[in-house]
Amino acid sequence: MNHSLPSLLFFGFIVSTVIAIQPEKTLVPAGSTMPLATASHIEFFENKVRPVLVKNCFRCHGENEKAIKGGLRLTSREGILKGGDTGPAIVPGNPEQSLLVKAIRYKDTNTAMPPKQKLTDTEIAALTKWVEIGAPWPGSDSTAIAKGGKSAGYDWEKFRREHWSFKPITPIDPPEVKNAKWAKGNIDRFVIARLEAAKMMPNPSAEKHILIRRAYLDLIGIPPTPEQVKAFINDAKPDSLARVVDELLRSKHYGERWARHWLDVARYSDGLGGFLDAADLPNAWRYRDWVVQSLNEDMPYNEFVIRQIAGDVRKPEADAVATGFFAVGPTYISDGGDPEATLQAQAETLADRVDTFSRAFLGLTVACARCHDHKFDPITTKDYYAIAGVFKNTAIGEISLASKEGIEAQKINEEKVRLAQQALKQFTKSLQDPEKKEKPKFTQEEQKRIDQLKQEVEIAKKTAPPKAPGIHVLKENGNADMHVALKGDLSKKGDLAPRKFLQIIAGEDAKQFTEGSGRRELAEAVVQTNNPLTARVIVNRVWEWHFGEALVRTPGNFGTLGEKPTHPELLDWLAARFMANGWSLKWLHREIMLSATWQMSSSHDATKFANDGDNRLLWRMNPRKLEVENWRDSLLSVTGELDRTIGGAPIEKILESNRRSLYARISRSGDRFESDAFFRTFDFPAAQATADSRTTTIVPQQYLFMMNNPFMINRGIALAKSLEPLESNEVRIRTAYEKLFSRQPEDREIQAGLAFVKDHPENWPKYAQVLLSTHEFLQMQ
Repeated sequence: MNHSLPSLLFFGFIVSTVIAIQPEKTLVPAGSTMPLATASHIEFFENKVRPVLVKNCFRCHGENEKAIKGGLRLTSREGILKGGDTGPAIVPGNPEQSLLVKAIRYKDTNTAMPPKQKLTDTEIAALTKWVEIGAPWPGSDSTAIAKGGKSAGYDWEKFRREHWSFKPITPIDPPEVKNAKWAKGNIDRFVIARLEAAKMMPNPSAEKHILIRRAYLDLIGIPPTPEQVKAFINDAKPDSLARVVDELLRSKHYGERWARHWLDVARYSDGLGGFLDAADLPNAWRYRDWVVQSLNEDMPYNEFVIRQIAGDVRKPEADAVATGFFAVGPTYISDGGDPEATLQAQAETLADRVDTFSRAFLGLTVACARCHDHKFDPITTKDYYAIAGVFKNTAIGEISLASKEGIEAQKINEEKVRLAQQALKQFTKSLQDPEKKEKPKFTQEEQKRIDQLKQEVEIAKKTAPPKAPGIHVLKENGNADMHVALKGDLSKKGDLAPRKFLQIIAGEDAKQFTEGSGRRELAEAVVQTNNPLTARVIVNRVWEWHFGEALVRTPGNFGTLGEKPTHPELLDWLAARFMANGWSLKWLHREIMLSATWQMSSSHDATKFANDGDNRLLWRMNPRKLEVENWRDSLLSVTGELDRTIGGAPIEKILESNRRSLYARISRSGDRFESDAFFRTFDFPAAQATADSRTTTIVPQQYLFMMNNPFMINRGIALAKSLEPLESNEVRIRTAYEKLFSRQPEDREIQAGLAFVKDHPENWPKYAQVLLSTHEFLQMQ
């Protein structure tokens, strides 16, 4: 019996996890072959797929009857499914069986497409993924697509008047409610009002041991110690939780925990994105550390935004590091250097900047207007190229962190190299006869002198002082407006698109940007208090990071394809109060966490679940799986191994380190380092684009890791060793439960543990490993 306990516990753990975490709803309704296109799918199509089709395919497979080849039209989903002379072009959900995918992979030269030049690996990957997710296609206006997206125009005032996110943020008084006693603050009045309208009651408050564990995991990413739990439980004062929250907000580890949330939005990595984006970014971590410091200092969010867009323009020495938000993102280079490839690389880089900027700060998919006016939101191609123009006048640079002496030594050495190269060039030139085209022949003495000069160049290079560390930053690089690129092709210029803010927000007479690249003016436009988007977007994101679900469940899409807020009045009230309180994120955390809404139990209720299974009315706290960073850091914390050093260069082999997961080296491609594979197994987001939310999966690889990986085995050994000095097995079991779950074990749990380790002390590491792998440890209740 004893030796079978790990298998039984793991089996029970897997079953309980599968039951507790609901799978995502299917994207394909019964009897349908057309997937329900989510907002993220539409964004992917508009950003990655449509530009490839427009640029490479529409000339031969567009709307021009005379030009169509093979009877195949690629301007609509219907046309692609119908196919041409050889049959349907795609099989949605199955790229391996799709003729289109086979053609672009160039496996058969007879059917390879496009015929003149193979698509880039990035373009092939985009089309393959699109087919794999069911080939979602927004709308059916193929003519507009083929002609480059000319729209009939937008009713701007109607959008501003009717669409919720474009309306001004108007302060609103919290509603009067029947159950006023339940409400601890104004947030709760908005929540209980919705519940009362639905004839539902909120869950009661969670037990104190759950609340303190939730607070610690929420704010600093590791669980409380048994001593901290006991102190909180025994503290009967009404402000006991408020004092815990304030203490955690003062912790330096708060910045580490919440920086990781923001780094998802910033698509942060240490570079190495693969084909056309292969650059290593050895100093990207300095931006990461700036985010940690800024959050710990409670930098006002409006200032936080401005510095990341234009810090180098305002205070080059102090704030330039903040522009790592863009500077450590993908920067594509041309494949071979020909003009067309160079323009395409530039177009992809600009698309990344526009997409990241608009989704992160504004919750809009401006990049969907790259080839044509946005089909769903009031965003024109001129809007896209007005913003793209700002970044076209911006370059990536590096600021050296060398001392004055080091900089001087570097300059001296560079001058030595220059003079040596100049001497070699001049001497060689003096020996050449300008009348003769053939390669000159040198005498023995001349060749000896040439070799000597070459050696002097090499010596000068080799004696150079070590390159000082630097910071990846943005820098000004021009002051010119872009033209609209017809159908997204930069070689085909349309109307001039003066740099300015989005028309839907700034109005038809928006002021043009004239200072350098325009980034300072762009940043200031983003944080204007009359901009209805910025405060709403960040308040919504913070709510999601506290509750697991946002008030607007499409955090990066506040447009018409995105979801409407479940509690619009609450969102506006929070956004208005957030700005009134100095854009303070710590104020926002405190306001949320001291509400009865955040303090609710996550207990299941069958009746309430039947009425509101998605918990859109907020009748309970959402139970949720810890992010991989929280989980790993918590493992090291409860075993007493966590290295709490803050900041510094990244660690490539994170599973061999005791540093926090934030400091792992991660590649943009997601396949370069040991830490990449580990994080990817546990739902870490790809760093190619901004990640609005993380997905939650339940896959066998996760459980195999917990059962067999040396990292987990060693954590079990460490936990067992930390319990050894205690006087009895029962005390050890009780202490383990207090450390891991912030609670006392039940009698049946004690008896199960005692039965497993009795007369078998060698079983303690296995028992500890099982506890560390349980669903309860992996979850925030």
